[in-house]
Amino acid sequence: MLTTHREDLAQLARNNRLRALAPRTGADFASNDYLGLARSDRLRRAVADAVAEGMAIGSGGSRLLRGNDPEHALLEEEAAAFFGAEAALFFANGYMANVALLSTLPQKGDLVVFDEHIHASAHDGMRLGRAETAKVAHNDASAFEDAILAWRRAGGTGRPWIAVESLYSMDGDRAPLEALAEIADRHDAMLLIDEAHATGAFGRGGRGLAEGLHDRENVVTLHTCGKGLGCEGALVCGPGIVRDFLVNRGRSFIFTTAPSPLIARAVRESLRILADEPERRVRLQRLIGLAETALASCGVAATGSQILPLVLGDDARTMRVAEEVQRAGFDVRGIRPPTVPPGTSRLRISLTLNVDEADIAALARAIGDAL
Repeated sequence: MLTTHREDLAQLARNNRLRALAPRTGADFASNDYLGLARSDRLRRAVADAVAEGMAIGSGGSRLLRGNDPEHALLEEEAAAFFGAEAALFFANGYMANVALLSTLPQKGDLVVFDEHIHASAHDGMRLGRAETAKVAHNDASAFEDAILAWRRAGGTGRPWIAVESLYSMDGDRAPLEALAEIADRHDAMLLIDEAHATGAFGRGGRGLAEGLHDRENVVTLHTCGKGLGCEGALVCGPGIVRDFLVNRGRSFIFTTAPSPLIARAVRESLRILADEPERRVRLQRLIGLAETALASCGVAATGSQILPLVLGDDARTMRVAEEVQRAGFDVRGIRPPTVPPGTSRLRISLTLNVDEADIAALARAIGDAL
């Protein structure tokens, strides 16, 4: 039985691409807990207080049935105000939110133009959707406009949708958001911005790199809560009609148990921490500068963000170097295709407030030795 599955796994192993779950060990250079909030005392107290008040652990059902807890509504109201959007909708995680956005909002006859490096969850959403799709070169704003113009020339009459990340998860570089917003305006397009890796770390008060675009009628942003906010879940922010449409048509929202009210309370506290403790972002920026200097001799290019890739190319070599660095006491993971394009296997070095300056210096020495 399951012979096909065994052969598939064997082929992955032969190609040095077989994955396995590994424990968390060593200094944290792998997580997305950029501001060190996952273990913060304030979040622990917020959840403990909610439990002491008698708040339920589980929601008990989908949001459209009995699972719609007052904490969900409070979070959505506060998140919309925080990010400067008309409305917000809370999802269990970023994957489900991206699937809902891309499978629900673009309609038959529309076109989704997406960056080739966009999250896998966006790809899955597009596969479930009814709109045409067009992949364009990474961070090439003119390519987005060219794709829209070519589609119009071929008879496309629907609405274009532009789908990007504001800060890319494997490269650490930024999308040309202002140029893309101008293209969206020119072509009556909607702009979908996944802020997963920017929320908390960038923008005024940690509002992300799309901060300032939230009040536009043609912009929808996705803020995941399991990275810079230290919790879990995701917030879709945008016009009220987008929220209402997702509530009525978004299958990955409708047909799933609502997130725990405790998590909603924790995310509310995370948003308050962003406002109250700007020093966390200041310290993260200082660590980014130190790491870029320390790791330059190892071949790590500066990105200006907390994500610093060391592209090694070969899958097997990437995993060997990662194992050497891990044995030296640093949790750095090797990333291989299909997560990244073939020939670009890499170490993904992630900077968080869970490490300090001495850890960064020691990591640079360990990578140099491993190379």
